[in-house]
Amino acid sequence: MKKRSLFKGALMAAALAFASQAGQAQVKIALDSPPDLEGSGSYVWAHAFAEYLKANGVDAEEFQRGALGGDDELFDQVSQGLLEVSMSPLNIVGSIDKTIFGLRLPYFFEDMAQVDKALNAGGMLAKINAATAPEGVRVLAVDTVGQASGIFNTKKPVKSVADMAGLRMRALDESQIELYQAWGADGTIVSWAEVPNALQTGVADGYLNPAFVPLLFGHTDFIKFYTDAAVSPSLRIVIASEDWYQGLSDDERTTVDAAVGEANAANREWLKSQDAVLGKLEEAGVQIERLDDTAREEFRAASGPAYENGPLTADQIAEWETAKGN
Repeated sequence: MKKRSLFKGALMAAALAFASQAGQAQVKIALDSPPDLEGSGSYVWAHAFAEYLKANGVDAEEFQRGALGGDDELFDQVSQGLLEVSMSPLNIVGSIDKTIFGLRLPYFFEDMAQVDKALNAGGMLAKINAATAPEGVRVLAVDTVGQASGIFNTKKPVKSVADMAGLRMRALDESQIELYQAWGADGTIVSWAEVPNALQTGVADGYLNPAFVPLLFGHTDFIKFYTDAAVSPSLRIVIASEDWYQGLSDDERTTVDAAVGEANAANREWLKSQDAVLGKLEEAGVQIERLDDTAREEFRAASGPAYENGPLTADQIAEWETAKGN
């Protein structure tokens, strides 16, 4: 994906039309999930952000997932100043700088508190923005979308690394395919919009995601097995137009920064409610496997290639290690 690719005329016209239809809203927020305050941590963040802005004199409007385009199109709109805020995947800014991939390292972070420590006290969010801001994109926040990611599939229970054999997993990118291969499975890159069809037709047999995902997106008709492997924190990012952010008055920027703080707090509080999700999965007919310590250590040990051959250099991994502390 190009960092600052130009729009085709139709896409630019559509984006500007939506801006006009929004009643000249000062802050357009592109959602990445259904507007579900119970099931979507991403929406909890976006809604808390919007409500704080509106309560403090800044107009804001939420746009449904897909209304302003796909992830790549939203990235382009943000980088060119046509869209103020987008709820987006981590890897969307990886085309600018790969530092952010530290948040996807398997079995690296103990919990969300350690992620926040690395980002804030450890300075990694500022480091990420030092690379992305010159390209027109600011990472406003990292939001959690659920418990640490586990393994969903349509075929069989996965109780150990050996059980991954024969599965073809939906991947976000080549680095995730390498992780699946290290576990003994195969991977195939599938866009999220195509995932339901891929799972039903056998193009893919499963995916790596937090426990809530099949419930929120209606996949429990064909997803039948979940392994609570706790591979890595389940995270998304909030990106904003750097041109827009720098163009704010001092008072407006203070309000936006405070809204980010309120949204982060709401998102982290929501995470505490997610322990009940496994029960809801079981009620929906999904069989759950809870790994014992031996099986979990097998997955951890098999994940080495994500460190050795992944997108990060040894120095970048060391930076994340220092930032998160012990």
